[in-house]
Amino acid sequence: MRDLEEAWRQGELVLLAPAEQQDLLAGSLEPDCWQALEERWGPGVVVASGGSSSMASGGRRWCLQPLSHLEASARATASWLNDQGIDPGRCWHWNPLPQHHVSGLLPQVRTRLWGARHCPIPAALMRNPGPALAQLPWSKEHPGLISLVPTQLARLLAVPEAVDWLRQLAVIWVGGAALPAQLAAEARRLELPLAPCYGATETAAMVCALPPAQFLAGVCGCGLPLADVQLRLAAADSALAGSAVEVQSPRLSPGFLMANSAGLQPLPLTADGWWRSGDAGAITAAGLELGGRLDGAINSGGETVFPEQLEASLKALAAAAGLPLAELLLVGLPEPAWGERLVALVRADAGASAREGGGEGDAASEGCARLIGDLAQLTLAWPAAERPRRWLICPQLAPTAAGKWQRGHWRSWAAQKLEELA
Repeated sequence: MRDLEEAWRQGELVLLAPAEQQDLLAGSLEPDCWQALEERWGPGVVVASGGSSSMASGGRRWCLQPLSHLEASARATASWLNDQGIDPGRCWHWNPLPQHHVSGLLPQVRTRLWGARHCPIPAALMRNPGPALAQLPWSKEHPGLISLVPTQLARLLAVPEAVDWLRQLAVIWVGGAALPAQLAAEARRLELPLAPCYGATETAAMVCALPPAQFLAGVCGCGLPLADVQLRLAAADSALAGSAVEVQSPRLSPGFLMANSAGLQPLPLTADGWWRSGDAGAITAAGLELGGRLDGAINSGGETVFPEQLEASLKALAAAAGLPLAELLLVGLPEPAWGERLVALVRADAGASAREGGGEGDAASEGCARLIGDLAQLTLAWPAAERPRRWLICPQLAPTAAGKWQRGHWRSWAAQKLEELA
């Protein structure tokens, strides 16, 4: 945070992204683009986003969020805490998320603004929680806060020492993906102060949150909007599978950058100034209830994953490696701990095809087994959310005559095949 502080004091805009993403974006911008953005918007950050429905077809994009928007988000969260009887300035805000994730950045901004204590948690400790996690300090005089994605919560609930530590906290925000009902039920059984929430990079993080007392009383959903936010639902149309959640707030991102783009692209808004997310939802008296993604993306471990982009990448790698791959399709299937995990459907070319009726049970086909092994090897360095969990040989795999994939059909095929193999 000290580096960010110094940059912001100098009025700078900071790109928060892994090194490979920084190179991809910085190498494609006009030389004076960054300076123009700083002059227009002042200090702030540019951070990768996966929250928009347009990303599925437009490639990775990076949202601009001025420091003033981040601070507005922090003030709205402070107001929410005060409503729960919690003094933000006395809090210890534990942070297990990376800085280039908006939910990992905001704890730093919040504690900076509140005068509270920021407490990073090493990623290794979250991957293998155990007795060491129980040694993290806590104090009744300093309410503990933490933001988790459902995958992290599931991992912690499997470790008794981690559960004991979580019980000492005042608020456990859970976002990044819908909270599975089974995980919510277990958290209630353990009497953990969960606060399911919803937000996006475009909204400078959280826009609504369910108070822990309501969660423990059995209320579902993500709660009511924060003080500086309005929520509504877009009317369903032929392009959407349901009603999209729309957000209006003064902290909406001014726009985004994309590799090889001419500069800042304005955030697409409706005619009356609302941002349409890629999420379906319903609004009840208790607040927002999410219904899943509308844009073909899946939420895996709190990360937004776009199968079509991954398919293109893997096909290119397979072609470069000379692998006998004829077709590849990635589908998302439910998995309690992750929300959804990717399953890869593979059709080998004629020389390596399994016998008809194939699947994982045809592993005796040496050519197909080798192909799956080679494809899996190509994805080893991918983020966990983007690596296929299972690989299925599917000799019938093909798009329609119009060249389109019937993803619902192949998702059902994969689910049935996995049931048979189980």
